[in-house]
This record gives sequence, C-alpha cells and structure tokens, in this order.
Amino acid sequence: MLKSVAMGSLAIALGLAVWLLPMRGEQATAQSGPLHILVVEYDIVPAEIDKYLTAIKELGAAAVKEPGCRQLSIAVSQKDPNHVLLFEAWDNAAAFDAFLATDLFKKYQATVGNMIAKRDIRTYSSVAMNFKGN
Repeated sequence: MLKSVAMGSLAIALGLAVWLLPMRGEQATAQSGPLHILVVEYDIVPAEIDKYLTAIKELGAAAVKEPGCRQLSIAVSQKDPNHVLLFEAWDNAAAFDAFLATDLFKKYQATVGNMIAKRDIRTYSSVAMNFKGN
C-alpha cells in the first residue's frame, strides 16, 4: 500500500514538473530585476541604407554574444524603407554602457556616422518579456 502511494505521488510530481516546464520552442529566463530596454529609431540617408543595414546586422549578431545583451532586433518601416527601428534588451544599464566602450561598437559608430540623418533613443525598464524561441 505504501509503495503504491509513493509511486502515485511520484507520477503526479513528474507529470506536474513536465507540465510546468517551458514547452519546446519557448524560452524562460530568470531575471533578478527589470531589463534595460532601448528603442532606437533611425532615419538613414537613402543612398546609404544597404550599407547601413549590413553594418547594423553585423553589430546585432555580435552584440548578442556580449555579456548582458539579451536581444537586439532590427526592423525596417513598411512605409519608409529608410526608417530603421532597433529594440535592445540588456541585463542593466551598466552592461549597455560597457558595450558602448567596446571596439566593436566604436567600429560601428565610425562606419555609420555619416549614414544617419536622424536618431531618436528612448530607454525603458521591462515589466514583462514574453516571446517564443525560433
């Protein structure tokens, strides 16, 4: 009797654990505090858009490998192909500031400086981050 109760409890515990774990393709991450979020909008000089997109894609791919970078997404306006939006999520402002001091970011700045006609940077603190993995 005791053995069957223990086995039943174990089966329920395992079933509950599987149910509570993230499903395949979904991501769950532990977060001790709000993330440092940046939303950056650029108007790019029309003749430079292809070069700019190449540079920002390279930066984004490298940035997510840097300490503290959770996400760097790049989007282009459907109405204006020269209007680019970046969405960045960092562990904290210090991680972002450290990234700004890297040779990687300095190279990006030197490359794209004359390509940017207008820039608008807004910072936020995350409340919830919900997304599915690839």
